[in-house]
Amino acid sequence: MRLHLRRLVPEPTPLSLRERVRSAAGALIGILATGLISRAALGAEAALPAMIAPMGASAVLLFVVPASPLAQPWSILGGNLVAALVGVSVAAAVPDPLWAAALAIGCAIALMMALRCLHPPSGAVALTAVLGGPAIRDLGYGFVLWPVAANSLLLLVVALLFNNLSGRTYPHRQAIANAHGTGDPVPSTRAGPTASDLDAALKDFDQVLDVGRGDLEAILRQAQVHAFRRRSGQATCAEIMSRDVVAVGPHTPLRQALELLRRHHVKVLPVTDEGARVLGIVTQTDLLDKAAWDRRGPRLGLGRRLRLTLSRGHAPHGSVEDIMTTALQTVRPDTPIADVVVRMSDYGLHHLPVVGADERLVGIVSQSDLIGALLADAAERAAAPSGRADADGTTLAVATPA
Repeated sequence: MRLHLRRLVPEPTPLSLRERVRSAAGALIGILATGLISRAALGAEAALPAMIAPMGASAVLLFVVPASPLAQPWSILGGNLVAALVGVSVAAAVPDPLWAAALAIGCAIALMMALRCLHPPSGAVALTAVLGGPAIRDLGYGFVLWPVAANSLLLLVVALLFNNLSGRTYPHRQAIANAHGTGDPVPSTRAGPTASDLDAALKDFDQVLDVGRGDLEAILRQAQVHAFRRRSGQATCAEIMSRDVVAVGPHTPLRQALELLRRHHVKVLPVTDEGARVLGIVTQTDLLDKAAWDRRGPRLGLGRRLRLTLSRGHAPHGSVEDIMTTALQTVRPDTPIADVVVRMSDYGLHHLPVVGADERLVGIVSQSDLIGALLADAAERAAAPSGRADADGTTLAVATPA
């Protein structure tokens, strides 16, 4: 009996207190703002309803699960408008409320699925059009514009503002673009289930899921990262990074930067201030793409000099700060190398500066460092005399006779 009862309760989703508070606060603000604006627009003595009950269900989706395909802008606007139109039309054509309610729900769902705007609260909108009483019926197709369209649009605007201001991306986007601009999937998705595998599994499942395909791919990819992190023994950047880093200041001349790259056979130079805080990086690509070349080496071209002069208000000096990349990613010494592998491969990075808690440069991790660490780990596992690898690559101890 206990097992059967447990099946009635959904599995708990691990959520932080911050996320719970943000969801509840968003719904509160969304409904309050929609109601106040609607009441102000109608006036206190208006016969029209300022708000309809299905907006409460829409608020749950827009502020609690804004990543859901059912909560996207077209879902709420298209779904509610389609359901309202179907509900009003069926109510006018079918006198029996029971039959009208059933037909309205069935037709609304079919149309929403065909138009890719499925929104569960829209079912309540269709029912409201049929069973809302004389006040709703008297509105006719005006019900579609007010309160349905007005309430939906107001709630959507609040959701757009609140979600993005509170750190969420809405409308939701998940896919990671290939950094090289080619049609290949990002490297972390090539090992393991592919996009076609996921499509085949979804086709076999043959049910509507309250999670987007891109999110499913991201979850699978993150699970692979956790599995790799477990197998890699929690190795961190501090164990593999280069500590004797060749760095330059922002006022280092371009020619000197080129000489350092050649002398040390490196492809990147971190740019730091006097306190060793990272300001940017200068790479071989920066020198090739952003500098003009003559027999004396790299220099700033006229066009770049003019652009920098206009943006800064003073003429550039032909130094590293004029071509360095400032939009860079950094990692901490305790960052697991599993995270570094995914970040480098997916975003096309070759080096990542390692900074301490005070943001000072303490090292750099390169692709060569990662390859060396992974090869050493593989060799160690292959040479382990008293263990064997299980199906996921972890080493299991084997008892030997005394």
